[in-house]
Amino acid sequence: MKMALGLARRGLGLTWPNPSVGCVIADPDGRIIGRGLTGRGGRPHAETLALSQAGEAARGGTAWVTLEPCAHHGETPPCAEALIAAGLARIVVATPDPDHRVSGRGIALLEQAGIEVESGICQAEADQVNQGFFKRCAETRPMVTVKIASSLDGRIASASGHSQWITGLESRRRGHLLRATHDAILVGIGTVLADNPSLDCRLAGLEDRSPLRVVVDSHLRIAEDCQLVATARKIPTWVITTGKPGRKSDRLEKTGVKVIFCDSDHQGRVDMVQMLTLLGQAGLTRLLSEGGAQVNASLIRASLVDRLYWFRSPSIIGGDGLAALSSIGVEDLADIAEFSLVRTGQSGKDCWQEFITGL
Repeated sequence: MKMALGLARRGLGLTWPNPSVGCVIADPDGRIIGRGLTGRGGRPHAETLALSQAGEAARGGTAWVTLEPCAHHGETPPCAEALIAAGLARIVVATPDPDHRVSGRGIALLEQAGIEVESGICQAEADQVNQGFFKRCAETRPMVTVKIASSLDGRIASASGHSQWITGLESRRRGHLLRATHDAILVGIGTVLADNPSLDCRLAGLEDRSPLRVVVDSHLRIAEDCQLVATARKIPTWVITTGKPGRKSDRLEKTGVKVIFCDSDHQGRVDMVQMLTLLGQAGLTRLLSEGGAQVNASLIRASLVDRLYWFRSPSIIGGDGLAALSSIGVEDLADIAEFSLVRTGQSGKDCWQEFITGL
């Protein structure tokens, strides 16, 4: 199962709207004869690939799958039926699939066919791998990860607005690895106007893992000649805005940008809750926010952050620098947002910490 989970992690960021699943098959003597992970865009399924490798040698063997095999007819036949047809004697499942089309039906089909089913093996690890898919099933929104890179005192730019580079090369590489494992990157229009970023993955060997780019732009201020617009046909780019379609949105659409209209909140900005619902309905399961002080604060204020990575350089900018987060509106300490530290490490001279909510 550890091997199957390793395969599943390889596919993170590539398989939406489907989960990234890993499958390992052994023959009756315990020799591994097939391995598979979900393909790009969710097809083919991991079980299909592993079975194609295993062939007839799978009969009487065991399969380890990181998520309950699907039981519904979609673009492909149910994986549960494929496992039954292959003649496997035992299936080990890490965690159940909450999709209403599966939700126990996959395991039931296997058991009805006389196959021994064992479940719950490495479930906590599998649940973490599937967190984005589970979040979309339960709440119709993607899992939200916020990434912040700051000075030791929580500043992301100097008083003059200079921000490149507060953290070092090693931290930036780790940040690009985060991009490669998410379906989409989210930034605010302020970041786009200030930095004209490309928001791609520039790690050697992972250049094809650049995720979809999403810009929160309440009043459609994005420049039509910026890098994100210029490369929209190469790397999908969505702009979330308020209001109604008009000449500028039409021009952006012609460049390949997808313009999505959303309700505004009481301040006239994009309503973050509805925005995430729209992104979830579009199939996104894992969203990485590199959004700047305003966007990240808005997500935290609305209790929409599931995971937080904070990179800190061993430097101090001071109180006149730009803070990593804008106002969240906390008046009573009882209302502060709380996170639990789950991992920490060093990247070059910088330190990084990973936090989650819900513990």
